[in-house]
Amino acid sequence: MTEYNLDVQYNDTTYGESEVNFKEFESCIFTNCDFSQCNFIAVIFIDCIFNNCNFTSSNINHVALRTVFFNKCKMTEVNFAMCDKFIFEVHFKECILDFSKFYALKMKGTTFTDSSLVAVDFMSTNLTAVLFSYCDLYRSEFEKAIADIADFRTSYN
Repeated sequence: MTEYNLDVQYNDTTYGESEVNFKEFESCIFTNCDFSQCNFIAVIFIDCIFNNCNFTSSNINHVALRTVFFNKCKMTEVNFAMCDKFIFEVHFKECILDFSKFYALKMKGTTFTDSSLVAVDFMSTNLTAVLFSYCDLYRSEFEKAIADIADFRTSYN
């Protein structure tokens, strides 16, 4: 049975490997939380906000991200490609996403603002109308990506 959490604020919490598994979070705010040890299974985030959280090297396979905002989060080496693709919607502001993977996802309308995207895998990803605002794209891979009306104007490398 999935545990449902609505309008809860989580602060300064370090989560263990399976601590958030089989849970649904809606309209929750996570601040200064560490998810780096998590191996997410059957987790759903709807209309959630993550502020200054650490997801580095966490395993987010089988996670649903539905209108989720990440602010000042560290997400190095995270593989988003295995996330639930149903209503996948994410937004990143001042995040470190270096060496992460978005392979073959539909990311239409996603925003990346003031973020580091060094060596990120966007191969075969639908980036239609994605905004890359002041992002470092050094060595990021866009082979076979669809980038119709994507905005790279202020990004570099």
